[in-house]
Amino acid sequence: MELVWLIAYLILGVVTGLMAGLFGIGGGGIMVPVLTVMFTAQQFPAEHTVHIALATSMAAIVPTAIASMRAHNKRQAVLWPVVWTITPGILVGTFGATFLASYLSAAPLAIFFSCFMAFVAFQMIANKKPAPSRELPGKVGLTGAGTGIGIVSALVAIGGGSLTVPFLSWCNVRIQTAIGTSAAIGLPIALSGALGYLINGWGVAGLPELTLGYIYWPAVIAMSVMSFIFAPLGASLAHRLPVAVLKKLFAVLLIGLSVQMLAVLFF
Repeated sequence: MELVWLIAYLILGVVTGLMAGLFGIGGGGIMVPVLTVMFTAQQFPAEHTVHIALATSMAAIVPTAIASMRAHNKRQAVLWPVVWTITPGILVGTFGATFLASYLSAAPLAIFFSCFMAFVAFQMIANKKPAPSRELPGKVGLTGAGTGIGIVSALVAIGGGSLTVPFLSWCNVRIQTAIGTSAAIGLPIALSGALGYLINGWGVAGLPELTLGYIYWPAVIAMSVMSFIFAPLGASLAHRLPVAVLKKLFAVLLIGLSVQMLAVLFF
């Protein structure tokens, strides 16, 4: 691996860590489109470029989620009963969806990723306030929500924050607590997703050296080191910024990512 790519992965890890801590998104929404560009420039096999980006992102989210979760937990911003209840559905949905993603070509994955991100962004910009009486659902409802979040997360290799944060906010959970809880939920999503992509990419011919399954480990290690360091700083900012500012920044981030992913694949 050339030095320029190592530096690029380290910088991406810094940005990912900050955004993960700030928005509780795990960082996959940032990593997938950027890694797709990098892997294309390094002439990775075109038919597997997005798959490798998805898998590598999932693996790198694991340490990022741990750092972000710890930072938010110190501020008592994690609803642990919600985390324990929603996790089984997330594990099933995430792991199962990796099998579907592995058989899809790059274009459908890119389109799904972009449309999903744009939809969530515009929902947050609209800022529709939930009914004051709305609360978190029971165990069955949370398990069902977890399954849906897990499926989408595996298909677009995100830590689940772009779904979990709006969902919890819709249930009248304070935005900072929603972000902290989302950071904790991102860990089982990343673990299950990374395992699924590793299994589905096992034995695939023509993958780059130092790739295990679809996971490209040089990028994972470089990004993980920096994201683990910078995620706590992002978490600190999340508890200092006003709610309205957080929501607008979150929406702008998602719109930019959706446009970028489409540009990478089609222009």
